[in-house]
Amino acid sequence: MTQLAGRTAFVTGGANGLGLGLARALLAEGCKVAIADVREDSIEAALKLLENQHVMGVPLDVASRESFAQAADRVEAELGPVSLLFNNAGVNLFQTIDDSSYDDWDWLLGVNLHGVINGVTTFVPRMKERGLGGHVCNTASMAAFLCNGAPGIYNTTKFAVRGLSESLRYSLAAHGIGVSMLCPGLVKSQIYASDAIRPEALKAGAKEVNTEFVSNLEKLHQAGMEPEVIAARTLEAIQENRFYIFSHPEFQDELAEVFDEVLADFREYPEDPGLADRLQIEAGRRASYRKAREAANAL
Repeated sequence: MTQLAGRTAFVTGGANGLGLGLARALLAEGCKVAIADVREDSIEAALKLLENQHVMGVPLDVASRESFAQAADRVEAELGPVSLLFNNAGVNLFQTIDDSSYDDWDWLLGVNLHGVINGVTTFVPRMKERGLGGHVCNTASMAAFLCNGAPGIYNTTKFAVRGLSESLRYSLAAHGIGVSMLCPGLVKSQIYASDAIRPEALKAGAKEVNTEFVSNLEKLHQAGMEPEVIAARTLEAIQENRFYIFSHPEFQDELAEVFDEVLADFREYPEDPGLADRLQIEAGRRASYRKAREAANAL
C-alpha cells in the first residue's frame, strides 16, 4: 500500500503512548483517524492535542465484541469506511505464569489477544465486502519472540498474535488487504500502569499492586523509544508491505542467537518407516506455504 491519504484509520489504545503516536503520524499522512481507548479522560486529552484535524475519539473496551461493533458503526458513519486497522491496545502483568490466577489470564487474554481478534472480526469482513483494499497492523512485541519467566501471560498473548497475524496475511492477500505485525521493544508508554485500568470483575486473585515496582517500571519506560519514531517506522513498513516491523534494531543480534539455538535442537535420526510418505506430503505443504508468502509479499 503506497497511498494512505484519504483513508480512515481505527487505532485501539489510541489515546496514549504508541497509539497516540500512530494517530499523529496517520493524520500527518492525510488520513481520517478514530482513536479508541478505554480511558475516556485520555481520549479527551488526546483530542485537545489533535484539535482541528479529521479525528474522533471512541470509548472502547477491546475485549467486548458488542462494544467493538458499536464503535465501528459509529466511526464509519462519521468518518467513512475503515480500511486501516491498528489493533494496538495492550496491558501487562509483570509476573510469572505459575504465580497467576484465572482472572489474570482472562484480563490479559481479553485485551491483548481477544482485542485483536475482535478488531479483525469486526472490520475485516467489511473491508473484504467493499473491495477497496486496506491494511491491518497488529501490535505484538519483541515478546512475541523473546521471553523469560516473567511476564509469562504477556508473552503468551504476543506469541498468539504473531501466529494470528501471519495466517491472516496469507488469507487476506487475495483480497488486496495487507497485514503487518509491529514488534517494538521498550516504548515510552504507560503500560507499566496497566493495573489502573483492570476491570473490577477480573480482580479476584489479583496481587496487591507493588507501588515501588511500578515506580521503577515507570522510570524504565521513560527511557523507551518515542512513540512518534516507532509510528514513522511503522507507516514506512506498511507502505512497503512488510510483515515484520522491527522498530528497535538493537534486538537483531539477540533474535539471531535465539534462532540459532532453535535450529541447534534439530537432530539427525535414523530413517523411520513412514519418512518417504511424509516427505511427499510435506513437499506439497512447503510449496503451498511458499506460494502464500510470495502472494502476500507481492501486494
